[in-house]
Amino acid sequence: MIEMMRRLFKTLWIFLALTPPAFAADLPGPVELALRRVGVPNSSVAIVVQEVGAPRATLAHNASASMNPASVMKLVTTYSALEVLGPAYRWKTEVYTDGKNLVLKGYGDPKLNLESFWLMLRALRGRGWRDIPGDIILDRSHFSPQPEAPFDGDADRPYNVAPDALLVNFKALRFTFIPEAERGTVQVFLEPPMPGLELVNTLRLVESSSCPEGRAFRDRIQAEFRPRPPRAAFTGAYPAACGEREMNVALYHPEDYVTGMVRQLWTELGGWWGGTARDGVLSPAARLIYTHESEPLAETVRDINKFSNNVMARQLYLTLAAETGGAPARPELALTSIKQLLALRGIKAPELVIENGSGLSRIERISAASLAALLQAAWRSAVMPEFVSSLPVVAADGTMKKRLRGERVAGHAHIKTGLLNDARTMAGYVLDRSGRRHVVVMLINHPNAPQADAAQDALLAWIYESPRGPARATSSPRDASPRRP
Repeated sequence: MIEMMRRLFKTLWIFLALTPPAFAADLPGPVELALRRVGVPNSSVAIVVQEVGAPRATLAHNASASMNPASVMKLVTTYSALEVLGPAYRWKTEVYTDGKNLVLKGYGDPKLNLESFWLMLRALRGRGWRDIPGDIILDRSHFSPQPEAPFDGDADRPYNVAPDALLVNFKALRFTFIPEAERGTVQVFLEPPMPGLELVNTLRLVESSSCPEGRAFRDRIQAEFRPRPPRAAFTGAYPAACGEREMNVALYHPEDYVTGMVRQLWTELGGWWGGTARDGVLSPAARLIYTHESEPLAETVRDINKFSNNVMARQLYLTLAAETGGAPARPELALTSIKQLLALRGIKAPELVIENGSGLSRIERISAASLAALLQAAWRSAVMPEFVSSLPVVAADGTMKKRLRGERVAGHAHIKTGLLNDARTMAGYVLDRSGRRHVVVMLINHPNAPQADAAQDALLAWIYESPRGPARATSSPRDASPRRP
């Protein structure tokens, strides 16, 4: 009897998965079941499924509700930037001399990382520079000053780094922990090495069956950081199950970080510098001696969307502001530019609220309908190849690498995800088993939203498995009732 019931339940689940909803208010059976299991009501969910190029949505539930999209907002920022700036756009970082000092003028390069900064200094050495007699002046005036209030109270987390026209290596230090089982100790390796940083390591290697994540890992190893004078201490227990692991920390103030970076790298290159780095503005009399160019925007957008990089997204958002509204860049100028682009594409989005363009915000809002319209516009756009290829591939890479492995939809969807304490979101494209491509948006705003991955996965599987693609257009009677979480 029990086995018969199991077979009946399995048959019912398959039937629900392959059957489009019969009524406007209905969600696909597996999706509704997954939501119910984690205590998320349908009223906290907005969904749009629409075949690419189709005039109407296949499924529209709470489509016009104003929702927090979390990192899915990056799709608005990156698509707009590709359209306005072009996939080949590059940032520049200029090096000047005023006769004694060097001046670094930044224009918001999101990826002026350790390698790029080293190449820039190496180019100066190749031009005959050995001694820097004065200071290094940091001209960060291309962006207006941005507040440095961390999103979640963890000021040393790299994702909380504020935008900066001269952002070097995300201001990040990478600590690599290497267990030494024979000694029962843990080696800590720092990159880049920073002169003057006090590193305290009394970690003890302990046996364990699991490795804690996030804040629990930091608490277990008793990580403590101080910016001035710079100090990093690890004095707790290191679980052997963690193996070799990395931790990125934004410890320094911008001028202190550049001072340490230049002093270390310039010495390694055989140069000498006895000054310090300080904020300032480029003098009209200064002479340009070198210009460093970034990778193309298309590559930057790929990093932003594949790995949901908040800092790079915020840099791009202000770059859009500077290029369309002039320097110093202000966030409201970027929002104006985006709204103008959406209007040109026939997307009204009256509910749109953007704070910083990354989705790391408690006030950003957009509807599933507006996101779906943007995805349709992007598919018709000349920048479609760059945009779509920037999205994580299900079960293959980016933030979707570990999801839906071994499932039939694996490799058949490009999906951007988002996660906050009260939001779990996704948006992108699904290629169904009949070869039809669909836009999909699912926004969940609820305290239990972070537990709703299974509901998202069920929706992707439902779209992929539908025999002819989800073919019946439906809409929810709640579509015209905007809400806030």
